[in-house]
Amino acid sequence: MSLFLPTTKKELEQRGWDSVDVILFSGDAYVDHPSFGVAVIGRTLEAAGYRVAIVPQPDWHGDYRDFKKLGRPRLFFGISPGCMDSMVNKYTAARRLRSSDAYSPDGRHDMRPEYPTIVYTRILKQLFPDVPVVLGGIEASLRRLTHYDYWQDRLRPSILIDSGADIISYGMGEKTIVELARRLSDGYAIRDITDLPQTVFARPFNQIPGGIGPNDIVLHSHEECLRDKRCQAENFRHIEEQSNMMHARRLIQEAPLGAVGGASVFVVVNPPYPPMTTEELDASFDLPYTRLPHPKYRGKTIPAYEMIKHSVCIHRGCFGGCAFCTISAHQGKFVVCRSKESILREVQQVIQMDDFKGYLSDLGGPSANMYGMHGRNLKACEKCMRPSCIHPQVCPNLNTSHQKLLDIYHAVDALPGMKKSFIGSGVRYDLLLYKGKDEQANRSAEQYTRELITRHVSGRLKVAPEHTSDRVLWLMRKPSFQLFSQFKRLFDRICREEGLRQQLIPYFISSHPGCHEEDMKQLADLTRRMGYQLEQVQDFTPTPMTVATEMFYTGYDPYTMEPVYTARTAEEKKAQHRHFFWYKEEGRDNRKHYQHHDNNRAGARPEEPRREKRGRHRRNP
Repeated sequence: MSLFLPTTKKELEQRGWDSVDVILFSGDAYVDHPSFGVAVIGRTLEAAGYRVAIVPQPDWHGDYRDFKKLGRPRLFFGISPGCMDSMVNKYTAARRLRSSDAYSPDGRHDMRPEYPTIVYTRILKQLFPDVPVVLGGIEASLRRLTHYDYWQDRLRPSILIDSGADIISYGMGEKTIVELARRLSDGYAIRDITDLPQTVFARPFNQIPGGIGPNDIVLHSHEECLRDKRCQAENFRHIEEQSNMMHARRLIQEAPLGAVGGASVFVVVNPPYPPMTTEELDASFDLPYTRLPHPKYRGKTIPAYEMIKHSVCIHRGCFGGCAFCTISAHQGKFVVCRSKESILREVQQVIQMDDFKGYLSDLGGPSANMYGMHGRNLKACEKCMRPSCIHPQVCPNLNTSHQKLLDIYHAVDALPGMKKSFIGSGVRYDLLLYKGKDEQANRSAEQYTRELITRHVSGRLKVAPEHTSDRVLWLMRKPSFQLFSQFKRLFDRICREEGLRQQLIPYFISSHPGCHEEDMKQLADLTRRMGYQLEQVQDFTPTPMTVATEMFYTGYDPYTMEPVYTARTAEEKKAQHRHFFWYKEEGRDNRKHYQHHDNNRAGARPEEPRREKRGRHRRNP
């Protein structure tokens, strides 16, 4: 059986180690599973021959003993603040402190600081000033350049500047971290590593490697963005486009004066690596994970682990390009798929777990039904600058066949010990309804839709129309609500034909840029007439490196530079959000509006039949 990576001096001694090459500090509890970033990076470095230790959720108060207990690593400290952005993890959209943290034992909410990347780095630089600190994970990745911080309501510079770290490894970092470790092991100084793909570093102007070349994109400086919000909006278009290109250009931005050593510095973002191959992705998922929380948590529950322990991720990347989502900014838009063999190996590991009862909770990914999809003409993809392959319409170069995914489902369901595999990840119903010139792909989508509904839904299928207003949906980069209505009719028809009592559960967002209160009234009225009392709803939370956040802060659409209205105040946001709950006490004032609307529409037929009262739903046969 695989050993966990060591977390204490005693565990180092059990391996016969007196020192390590790399120490990783994590804002999450240590779960040795491929869904947890620090485990992935730790196992990747281990497989490359390095001695790695992990310090999960160190105490940042007092004498910093957790930061000192393993001593000085030979190569570097790595900071992995968590699988979820730390501020989204700690605060609601209304900036209220959350009562629990899904990535901490027993959901404790006090196990990590705000901005752990900054806090951990400053402590390590105070204790070990000469040891390189490498930043990774979602927090650093999305803050690699000037960004809007919703919780402080201001622009902040690159997190390199705020933290004092040496370098950022952005995105999914397996290839970057191994090459970085190799160079440091070979004797390179961290300041000399400036050409490594998918990294970010800061240097004075006269030390920018190669100077500023004709292929570089020089962004508006941080100070210019502070003076003029249009500069920030213009910057973002370049940042997003280069994040989603196969052959990106180097980005350069001047940081605040006096940020480092009293001199002006420039933050340099090297282009990312090309998308991983299937073989490379398989190698990452096939590492010897125990798939369990560290024994130190025995008797405690880690909610995030409980959600995913009987699930399997089958691909990375998402070409949806939703305006409010950070997946493509971190994983990229090009979908990279695991092989069937690698997926089946992991499923068989799940089947062998003591508490597995035959039901796989999710066989999915960032978007459940993008597996196997890519451009038919890859040369066209290499030149493409679109942030989405399916908005404003499905790219004619995209192979939308669901056949490879069906093959995966069939192979998994045929395994001994597997009763049923459910799809818990989000499904893009616009891909299911799309009709292109490839008739075989069209037939596979029809087959997939029927099999999804009849074999892979545990009573409720969750999808994300997000809004009903086509104007708002355009800014969200989501399809028209008419497609949701079309899919609901299809879902209901298949359920009737198969004798299934299942529900289609839609997700919606209030206060998204472009959304007025009148749009929310329309949403509430339309969904109410379809028979919904909405449950899966949220208020828009601006997070770094999304086009929606840039619209929220700057008031402009970065791609058209046209003004965009956004509900910004707490009162405006609350007024929009309560339209979801017209049927509850908090929505009593809005209820009068809908009753009056119904009186004016006496005799009108509802757009969709009302949903049945809640009750027990039998599982699919």
